[in-house]
Amino acid sequence: MPFAVYAFLIFLLTACSAQCLLLAFLYPRLAAGSPLNRRLRLISAAGAAAKLQGIDESSRKRSVEETLREAEEKLRASARSAKPSLSARLRQAKLNWSKSTYYLICVITGLAVFLLTLSATELGTLAALGFGISGGLLLPHWYVSFRRSRRFKRFTAEFANAVDIIVRGVKVGLPLVDCFKIVATEAQNPVKDEFKLMVEDQTLGMPLAEAVERLPDRVPIPEARFFTIVVAIQSRTGGSLAEALANLSKVLRDRQKMQGKIKAFSSESKASASIIGSLPVFVAGALYLTSPQYISLLFTTHTGKLVLVTCAIWMFIGTLVMRKMIRFEV
Repeated sequence: MPFAVYAFLIFLLTACSAQCLLLAFLYPRLAAGSPLNRRLRLISAAGAAAKLQGIDESSRKRSVEETLREAEEKLRASARSAKPSLSARLRQAKLNWSKSTYYLICVITGLAVFLLTLSATELGTLAALGFGISGGLLLPHWYVSFRRSRRFKRFTAEFANAVDIIVRGVKVGLPLVDCFKIVATEAQNPVKDEFKLMVEDQTLGMPLAEAVERLPDRVPIPEARFFTIVVAIQSRTGGSLAEALANLSKVLRDRQKMQGKIKAFSSESKASASIIGSLPVFVAGALYLTSPQYISLLFTTHTGKLVLVTCAIWMFIGTLVMRKMIRFEV
């Protein structure tokens, strides 16, 4: 074979070897741009993102479970000490009384009832003393309970509107603290006072979640506990606070509707109980006006006084039983 043919074959082999080496060097870059590899990368990235999302979701679920568990433990602890202290009851009733003031009012009330019973009736000193002790112990307690329950009812009626204000503020981008300040300025009492206390606690350096957790201690009602749990979960796990508070507002309004329905359904029973409870008093008054000699035996004889006291005790027990029967908790 001539020399030119050998030279051509050597050149061809050298060119093929150089091309193979160049292809081997550039293959990773060329393969990375292929549609198959791009699709494989997208699939692996999606799998990694789903895995991370699953991890985040599981961690968020664990955090929610821990928050709910802590709330349940606090609820059980409060249930064990269901009866609040005297200072807490006075504070919840919005009465600026100290313990000494409360005890002084009890003594004055007992003396007033004792003197009134002793001067207006002929029951004797011992019976008047019993009425005085009972009045001194029960009347201030009932007054504080009345003020406390009335304040809780007013808070419940206004609280849903306050939550709606917070939802609207969060939706337009306001911080949660600013929404609380709006409620503390624009809402009605007692919601206004409670949110003002939360804002003051946060201003003094307390974390907002901890400031909100103190709300059920001052207002121990389910609505305040629901609000505390929602804010605690959002502060720990994130998520849409506006959506969570909107759901809470819906729950609060549904509870108010249910309470209204229960009140309407039990109105007939309450009217019947009122009639039954007041009927003996009206009958005794009518008999005293028409036949005073006939009923005066109840007030002038020892047996009549004993009958009056026994009837009053049984009427009181019957009134409590009827009240328990027609009272429903939502």
